[in-house]
Amino acid sequence: MTPRSLLVAALFGLSMLQPLANLAEAAASPAAGASAKPAAKKPIAKTVAQKKKAALKSSTRKTVRKARAGSATSKARRLSVRLAPAAAGASAALVAPAAAAEDVALTLDAGGMPELGSSAFYVINSTNGEVLLERNASAVVPIASITKLMTAMVALDAGQSLSELMTISRDDIDTLKGTGSRLSIGTTLSREEMLNLALMSSENRAASALARYYPGGEQAFIEAMNVKARLLGLWNTRFHDSTGLNPANVSSPRDLAKMVSAAAAYPLIREFSTAPERHVDVRGRLTRFGNTNGLVKSPEWSISVSKTGYISEAGRCLVMQTWLHQQPVVMVLMDSNGRYTRTADAKRVRKWIEQSATQRVAAAPVRREG
Repeated sequence: MTPRSLLVAALFGLSMLQPLANLAEAAASPAAGASAKPAAKKPIAKTVAQKKKAALKSSTRKTVRKARAGSATSKARRLSVRLAPAAAGASAALVAPAAAAEDVALTLDAGGMPELGSSAFYVINSTNGEVLLERNASAVVPIASITKLMTAMVALDAGQSLSELMTISRDDIDTLKGTGSRLSIGTTLSREEMLNLALMSSENRAASALARYYPGGEQAFIEAMNVKARLLGLWNTRFHDSTGLNPANVSSPRDLAKMVSAAAAYPLIREFSTAPERHVDVRGRLTRFGNTNGLVKSPEWSISVSKTGYISEAGRCLVMQTWLHQQPVVMVLMDSNGRYTRTADAKRVRKWIEQSATQRVAAAPVRREG
C-alpha cells in the first residue's frame, strides 16, 4: 500500500470513531431507546418490593395496634374488678379513664355484696340509720381534705360576715406538703368566696385564711373544730389544721358519715360543695375553679353534699350525701388505691343499691283483692 493509501485509511478510521463515541454516549443516557428499558426495570422491581414491604409493615402495625388495644381493654377490665386495697398513697389507677362512665363493672362477693377498691368504707341510709355497706368502718385513718367540711361548719358557726374581705398571706403557704395554689399572696376575696373555693376546689390557702381570720386566730379555730367534733359525737376524730394537709387529722368512716350528715344541715355547704365551677377575680384576672368531684356535673346523680381528699398518707377519699330512691344515702370511701377508684366505687355502690331495690320489688308478694 502506497503512503497515500495509508494516509486515506487513517483518516477514514478517525472519521468512524466519532459516531461510535456518540453511540456509546447515547447508550449511557436514560433517554436511550432500546437500551433504556433494561435500566428502567430495576427501579420498577425495587418499587414493587418496597410497596410489598410497606404493605407488610402496615399490616403488622395494624395487628400490633389491635393486639395492644385488646390488651388495654382486657387490662382495664381486669383492673375494674381488681379490688384488693393497695398501700396508702398508691398512684396506680384501679380503673382506666374510660371506666369513669356510668357502666362500671359490678362484682359481687359470696355474700352478694359489691366488691370495692377502697380500703375502708361506710354507706348508710341517713334517714333510718340502716347500714347498707361497711368495711373497716371503725378504723382511724388520715382524712386529708375531708377536713374542710368541719372547717366550713366552724367558720359558719362563728357568724362572721360573709362579705368581709380576707387576704392570702405567707402564713397560708403550704410548708408541710409543698402544694401550690392559684390564690397568690395578696389575693383578696370575701369570706363567702373563700368558703366556696375551700369546699368546691379544695383550695388549701382559702381554708387556711378562714382559720386565720377566726376570732382568736388559727389555734382558736382548731380548738373549735375539735370541740365541734365532740359535740357531734365524733369520738375517733382529731384535727390539727384547717386544710387536711396534716396527716394527724384523723377520723373513722363511721364518724365521717355523722360529719357529712351534720354538714348537710348547712345550706351554704350544700351549695358550695356541689357547685360545678366558679369564676373568681384573682388579682384582676378572672380565674375558673372547678369541683374536685366530677360526679356533681352528672345528670345521673343528685348530690347534696360532697368532698374529696388526698394526701399520700390518706390515699384518695370521697364522702358525699346523695339521693337514691328518694332516700338520702351517705357514702364514705377512704384510701382508694387509684385516681379513679373512689368515683368508680361510688358508681358501684349506687348500681348495687338500685339492683337490690329492683330485686326486692320483683320478689315482693303480689296482694290480691277479693
